[in-house]
Amino acid sequence: MNVPLLDLKAQYRTMKPEIMAVMEAVCDEQGFVLGPRVTEFEQATAQYIGSRSAIGCASGSDALLLALMAMGVQAGDEIITVPFTFFATAGAISRLGAKPVFVDIRPDTFNIDPNQIERAITPRTKAIIPVHLFGQCADMAAINEIAKRKNVRVIEDACQAIGAAQNGKKAGVLGDAGCFSFFPTKNLGGFGDGGLLTTDNSTLADALAMLRVHGSRVRYLHEAVGINSRLDALQAAVLHVKLKYLDQWADGRRRNADRYRQLFTAAKLVDRITLPVTAPGNFHVYNQYTIRVQKRDELRAFMKDKGVGTEIYYPLPMHLQNCYRDLGHQKGAFPVSERAAEEVLSLPIFAELTDAQLVYVVETVKQFFDHR
Repeated sequence: MNVPLLDLKAQYRTMKPEIMAVMEAVCDEQGFVLGPRVTEFEQATAQYIGSRSAIGCASGSDALLLALMAMGVQAGDEIITVPFTFFATAGAISRLGAKPVFVDIRPDTFNIDPNQIERAITPRTKAIIPVHLFGQCADMAAINEIAKRKNVRVIEDACQAIGAAQNGKKAGVLGDAGCFSFFPTKNLGGFGDGGLLTTDNSTLADALAMLRVHGSRVRYLHEAVGINSRLDALQAAVLHVKLKYLDQWADGRRRNADRYRQLFTAAKLVDRITLPVTAPGNFHVYNQYTIRVQKRDELRAFMKDKGVGTEIYYPLPMHLQNCYRDLGHQKGAFPVSERAAEEVLSLPIFAELTDAQLVYVVETVKQFFDHR
């Protein structure tokens, strides 16, 4: 049996007529950058998330960059975030000449450890960027309490967590601004790059809308040095179609996660691998289903030979990346992140998985351990 890590073709087949119809309509309209299609999608997404404003942009990476720009982050400022994340989180900070200040993660959720944030705050700290990794929100109540007391802003990196929630409020309205990615492999994925920001702050929303078009509200008049980060109408039209299926797909991913737990427990593997944990109050949407396991690389190679797709998110924490050598961190500086990088393995979790495929994945893991 073959079980891919993700099967976008299976998802596409279920809505191909709808998507082709809106793409043809956009082609007939010949309006491809921003415009009514983007506005309609922004309004629909704001309503879905529960935010007052949503601002489309070219990618999740740009969403992070724009949020920092709109909050006035400059060279020499410090931004607190985690080393165990995709590069874009730290990269957006560095592009403005600011300094990423890393704080280690919790071993259970892989999200930022609030207990370590306060000691990392200095007079130069401008913001905290918690990452809602793998589709689960960080502990926003604790983070916001610290941020309010220390007068720093909070930017949610929700690029893997659209639809996730904490205590009934969706990711994207749990901080000052939320950043989303529509990279094709996300739970809400486009047909290329795309991104979005959410905020309840009208002044911030206005600044974001200006900065994404070269710092201009009126054509050829520039109030600030912005960037070119506009969402394409074609992407917005496709995403608008897919948005109405998002909760259905999240339910499928959650159902598959529950089934994995049943199967791994029945196979008596829960003492050999660590299954994902959902923190109290969280609604997990499983952008990834990530286990922790010893001999991870051997297991991954075995599963590849058996036709099961897996991935390692992420094999090297940011503080050990060559481009951040100048920060002076040595191995051992963030031990929880470093251990996670050695143990994590993401398994197929997409909504269209069949029960037979889920059973095969677990049987394959069992075969590996039975022969060890």
